[in-house]
Amino acid sequence: MRGRVQALLISVASASLLFTCWISAALIALVTLRLGISQGFWLLMWALLPSGSIAVVFGDLQPVMIIFGTAILAAVLRITVSLQLTVLVSAALGVLVGLLFMLLGNEQLQQLALMMANMLEQMEQQLNAEGGAQVTMVPPTIAQLAGVMGLGTAGICVLCLMLGRHWQSQLDHPGGFGEEFRALYLPPVWTLLLAGGSAMLTYMAPQHRYWAGILAVPLVFVGFALVHAYARWRNKTGAWMVLFYGMWLLLNPVKWLLLVLACVDSLVNFRSRWMGQKPPAERKEDDFDNGG
Repeated sequence: MRGRVQALLISVASASLLFTCWISAALIALVTLRLGISQGFWLLMWALLPSGSIAVVFGDLQPVMIIFGTAILAAVLRITVSLQLTVLVSAALGVLVGLLFMLLGNEQLQQLALMMANMLEQMEQQLNAEGGAQVTMVPPTIAQLAGVMGLGTAGICVLCLMLGRHWQSQLDHPGGFGEEFRALYLPPVWTLLLAGGSAMLTYMAPQHRYWAGILAVPLVFVGFALVHAYARWRNKTGAWMVLFYGMWLLLNPVKWLLLVLACVDSLVNFRSRWMGQKPPAERKEDDFDNGG
């Protein structure tokens, strides 16, 4: 925010690598949200020079997809001022990215598929050499890997957008983004469409479960918002949240439970009930003070 030159240098310097392009994407989101779409677009064009060059020379589309996708979400949030709608757009963005990878990044997907096939073959030979039942590992297809790319890009773009929104909030309204995120909620119609579409796609084509996962991205972030709201209501510590995210990353049942809670929340709206009640600790104190 000190000036265009500083923003330009940071954005361009971090745009060329997958491990640093999220900085460029979040910075573009910050500029778009705080200064307007035209300023964000100007910065985006410069950031696309290194990331686009990497895509052309080495065939790696991920940095340019993350940067461009985050810019799209930031523009949607700037225009609509609705985090709910922006998160919904991320699902469409993920599907589009997956299709673009199949059209433009087929070579990258083939290289990745070959690498994974070789790795799985080595693991299969090692397990079979140890004796016991014969193990057969099926390598992923090009379509499956495209779904993985779309799913990962959609999730990363939302995270980059939220980081940029957090930076904006710290500059203009400290704590505002936390309130906005904890209130993230999807109406039942959208929840039914997303969850139903994801379940139907998984049932009809189990090999495309990653494409089905793209439709679940908005529900995942609604689930995160619900957990954060619960933690705030119950005055949970940061360690509790770290434990939750660790369990979510490592345990599939926790992922499914979060999706179920997000779907139920669209019907029950837990947060509206919590807001009408005091946290359990405060209720106990009141009962004690009143002799209850």
